[in-house]
Amino acid sequence: MSKYFYAVRIGNAPGVYTTWSECEREVKGFKGAQYKKFKTYQEALGFVENKTSIPLQDNIEGKELEEEIKEEIKEDEEKTISEDEMVAYVDGSFDLSTMTFSYGVVIITSEDIETFKGIDRDEELAKMRNVSGELKAAMVAMDIAIDKGYKKLFLHYDYAGIEKWAIGEWKTNKNGTRAYKQYYDCVKGKLDVKFVKVAAHTGVKYNELADKLAKEAIDESFI
Repeated sequence: MSKYFYAVRIGNAPGVYTTWSECEREVKGFKGAQYKKFKTYQEALGFVENKTSIPLQDNIEGKELEEEIKEEIKEDEEKTISEDEMVAYVDGSFDLSTMTFSYGVVIITSEDIETFKGIDRDEELAKMRNVSGELKAAMVAMDIAIDKGYKKLFLHYDYAGIEKWAIGEWKTNKNGTRAYKQYYDCVKGKLDVKFVKVAAHTGVKYNELADKLAKEAIDESFI
């Protein structure tokens, strides 16, 4: 894992990236881009969400940043996600012909990066189509975090309901959304979930991977 996190506040796809090459892709040629490197994920996220005040002159331009990175890769890498924290990217998919919904989850910890995918054919939940897969992915990520003993989860999602239903900002009018809210209410005392909204299909690496995993799970169910 990279020694630093690269935060893009203004660029093609704002977010937190773990390599300079990913960050550069989002800011190169983008007029007025704002980006900076940080040693912790939480600091980088705060910068993206505009919660961290960084003087513009402190932003490191591409050439200077790239030179620093060349020096850094010569050093021993250090883990910058705390041992009690987990990062997850989640997404879902749906196949109308079989009424099958699926999930994809990318897990990032201080130790490793893991991927998970799966399907479900619950007829009642499938009525919500793709949303069922999105909610299932979020619950799988929370389950993994709890099972592995993590205290904090940075949950990246692209469908607003993942956060809105959990925290009660949206009404839970269907069985699936009620079940999701009940699940979250049961686990929030065990796990501090930090919801992080990302834009769908904008090239955010791990979000795109979660989407790919969900689609693969559907495809593989036909084999």
